[in-house]
Amino acid sequence: MNYLGHAFLSYGDADILAGNMIADDVKGRIALEKFPPGIKKGIELHRKIDEKTDMHPATLRAKLLFRTDYGLYAGAIMDTLYDHFLATDPAIFPDQEALFAFTQKVYLQLEINGQYFPLKFAGYFPYMKEHNWLYNYRTLKGMERSLGGLARRAAHMPPINKAYEIFVTNYYQLGQCYFEFIDDMIRFVKER
Repeated sequence: MNYLGHAFLSYGDADILAGNMIADDVKGRIALEKFPPGIKKGIELHRKIDEKTDMHPATLRAKLLFRTDYGLYAGAIMDTLYDHFLATDPAIFPDQEALFAFTQKVYLQLEINGQYFPLKFAGYFPYMKEHNWLYNYRTLKGMERSLGGLARRAAHMPPINKAYEIFVTNYYQLGQCYFEFIDDMIRFVKER
């Protein structure tokens, strides 16, 4: 899962949310030790979510659609696409207003722990908030931009336009993978 998924799976806890959101920019166990317990717990949760997501049968099946063109980047692409399906899941966000309200709460909660942001996250968080990345996962245009952002951050990723084409062409199949995956992930996180 990507930013929206990690935010959702933090269940409103500001410390866990901060850790969950910054985890990709915290490398190794030594770096982990400098954070307060709640943020550390969020970083560890993020890592468990990523591991579970990568190994889930629905994710493995979905990644096959991207593997030929994108190799190991297929997982990062699916993480981003799962956020689209989460943003449009009526069981979680019944309407646009619910998603918008959730995103605004996330940004406010993140700011509480801004002093713990790694430099990289601190550098792009203002853009995330200003352009409401979390909300924009819900539209196809927003997904096109999100995939473009992923490509800019990934040094050796092939041009991303093919991934967007695969996403749109296989939309319902990928959505089915999301629905097979999300309940398992919610259960997994709640058990932890």
